[in-house]
Amino acid sequence: MKIIITGAKGMLAQELAKEFASAQLLLWDREELDITDQALVMGKIAQEKPDLIINTASYNNVDAVEVDDFALADAINTQGPINLATACSACGATLIHYSTDYVFDGENQAGYDELAEPKPLSAYGRTKLGGEAVLNFNDKTYLIRTSRLFGFPAKGENAKKSFVDIMLKLGPEKKELSLVDEEKSCPTYVVDLAKQTKFLLEKNYPFGIYHITNSGACTWFGFANEIFRQAGLSVKTIPVSSSNYPRPARRPNLSELINTKLPPLRSWQEALADYLKNLI
Repeated sequence: MKIIITGAKGMLAQELAKEFASAQLLLWDREELDITDQALVMGKIAQEKPDLIINTASYNNVDAVEVDDFALADAINTQGPINLATACSACGATLIHYSTDYVFDGENQAGYDELAEPKPLSAYGRTKLGGEAVLNFNDKTYLIRTSRLFGFPAKGENAKKSFVDIMLKLGPEKKELSLVDEEKSCPTYVVDLAKQTKFLLEKNYPFGIYHITNSGACTWFGFANEIFRQAGLSVKTIPVSSSNYPRPARRPNLSELINTKLPPLRSWQEALADYLKNLI
């Protein structure tokens, strides 16, 4: 099987490359393929004729999208995936594309299953929802929504650190931290996400929308406390409202993704313990 993984320097892509190591892999970052260039995408995909494209490329600086980077984010998060889906359709390839819990408004206290109606609060969320149109451009598409990724850092020049890595850095430096005790969502270990992506493909699940996260949900405050507990760091944490940290983009207050189609993954606490163990 020939597989192209886009956004290849990213956190998730690195784990996907390990999971699919036995395949004929083409690991493409922006230097190899600018997914926003439709003609380039169509030409290179037609030339390579892959069996599968896994798109992890994304612009995810949520506040920058709100302020001044909407055009760039729209090109990467909306038009780029549509370009890939169109190219996949032309050569008969399967597409796996990742979306986010930020396509929801966070008003449903029960969380959001795969059939829930998206209603993004932010410009970033709107660009990611635009990318979900891949389902309309290639019949052989898996759209995977996930949230709050953590794992070994991405290799890209402007790669963001995960919340776990930020807390592990701040923990030894700070005696006290104020943390938002809102915005409840599901932390997800990219190792588990990559494995479940492969499982989805190998078990020939029907094409469509899937929610893949580790089990359980927490606020940023709860997430940080568990990180510090497992890492053996003594930090005084103070729960605060999101209004204490005004940001340009609105976040959903509760965006737990409910999985109704796949076997559940282990808890986020177990996954966190695995990640921390592997850091040593």
